[in-house]
Amino acid sequence: METYTLLLVDDEADVLKAINKKMNWAELGFSVIGFADNGLKALELVEKYQPDVVMTDINMPYMNGLELTQRIKEDYPATKMLIFTGFDEFEYAKEAIRLEVGDYILKPASSLELTEIFSQLKEKLDREISESRNVESLQQYYQDSLPLMQTNFYSTLIEGRIKEEELAKYLKDYQIPLTGPFYCCLVLHTSLSQVPEGMNPLLVVASVQKQAKEYFGKKWSVAYFTYLGDTIMLVQLANENEISSLTDECDRFCKYILRLLRAVVTMGIGQVCGELLDLDQSYTSGRMAVSYRGLYGASRVINIKEIAPQEMEKFNLVDESELAELFKKIHIGPVAAITKAAQQYLDHVYASAKTWQQHTVVVAELIGALYRFAANNNLTVEAFAGNLKELYANLPDLEPDALSQWLTAISIDLHEKLRNARSKTTATLVQKAQEYVRNHYSEASLSLDDVCQALGVSNAYFSSMFKRETEKSFISYLTDYRLDWASRLLLETDEKSYVIGQRVGYTDPNYFSYVFKRRFGISPVKYRTGITNREA
Repeated sequence: METYTLLLVDDEADVLKAINKKMNWAELGFSVIGFADNGLKALELVEKYQPDVVMTDINMPYMNGLELTQRIKEDYPATKMLIFTGFDEFEYAKEAIRLEVGDYILKPASSLELTEIFSQLKEKLDREISESRNVESLQQYYQDSLPLMQTNFYSTLIEGRIKEEELAKYLKDYQIPLTGPFYCCLVLHTSLSQVPEGMNPLLVVASVQKQAKEYFGKKWSVAYFTYLGDTIMLVQLANENEISSLTDECDRFCKYILRLLRAVVTMGIGQVCGELLDLDQSYTSGRMAVSYRGLYGASRVINIKEIAPQEMEKFNLVDESELAELFKKIHIGPVAAITKAAQQYLDHVYASAKTWQQHTVVVAELIGALYRFAANNNLTVEAFAGNLKELYANLPDLEPDALSQWLTAISIDLHEKLRNARSKTTATLVQKAQEYVRNHYSEASLSLDDVCQALGVSNAYFSSMFKRETEKSFISYLTDYRLDWASRLLLETDEKSYVIGQRVGYTDPNYFSYVFKRRFGISPVKYRTGITNREA
């Protein structure tokens, strides 16, 4: 049975106790997560717990129940609202209807009446959950998720991790538009080191992919996705001989992109295959074709069958899943896991590369992948700051232990730089939020929404990040900042306490006195006189 959370709000403590005592909440399917004696405190609890239901009185200090209802409806529309009040007035009831309040309950209400109301509310909440899980909603969600699932399928396919007995089900469930009868994998590599001045490299990559879809879509049936920084194109062919015209088309496209975007693009064409499960070999040979750009030049197409037919048939590059796992560990750590992932990758390198030429190609691929990773994450790495040609020339000559040390060191360096970049970004965001508070704390309407809008981040992300960095919620930080200033002004000026309250953002003097006493244990007046007397 679903259990829903409930927040009770009333400025009369006896009323709250009476309601809580006479109701069997667990039997009704509810759990009371808190009590509040005014609207502002209730709003803080709603922000903290996000209850399913709030039952509130109307007449309360600092913020009445209707204002509270409107704020909750704006920020937490899924929360159900109940009004529990002694005011039997048409205007209140009309406003409650406008705010789509679930029920308007007049005091005093018997336990039987409240039981009936909450039983009906429980049924309504259960129905909403059921509807959210119904087939139609799931089907819509499924359709919305298809592009991502298809991309995951394509990535797994070219990694060679799709089992033959599972293929038909994947094709049907994911609505994969690959019918053959022949297939070929193209690797579209956009140079990140030769980007037009003033252009973001990632935007260039995205623009090239967009142009490819428009250019090839007129004639060829192609599935596109991004994998390890490159655009992968799975092309369907009517017969094996079409590969010649496809190669010519790709060469024209590379030159077209150079003229249009001034971007340097190399396309590697892998071997043609008649089975989908052989596309991993086609991808491997396509990646190898791209790696030959150092020999044959960029801004062109390289067909592996034309330049290295014998190597293509005998040699498969390392399983890309190992490299993907290394990058994953670089992102999340720890160092021990990074070291292990680096060694596992190199173990596969030495197991798969049987000749010196093959080893050189694999190491060159590794250098390129690491460079793309650093560039995509805007990281400056010393290993890539010097002469890249020397790196490509010297790294394959390293002994296994030395190569392992180099890869481990650069992977840990990338991890540390990523972590520092994330930490710096978070710290900067917190500093900007604190600066915003310093500049706007006197505004009574200042809220979490205002700060998030100014910083351009979501409430959920900002709240969790701010609390993690400061160990306080934003509301608590704002309240403490205002009260710290208020305590200073009480001691350093002769202004009335209500004037000081207004200066720090509290328009209601009673509420200012309430929050001040909650923080310091005494009222503003006693705080001023108490400190002064002790000093005397």
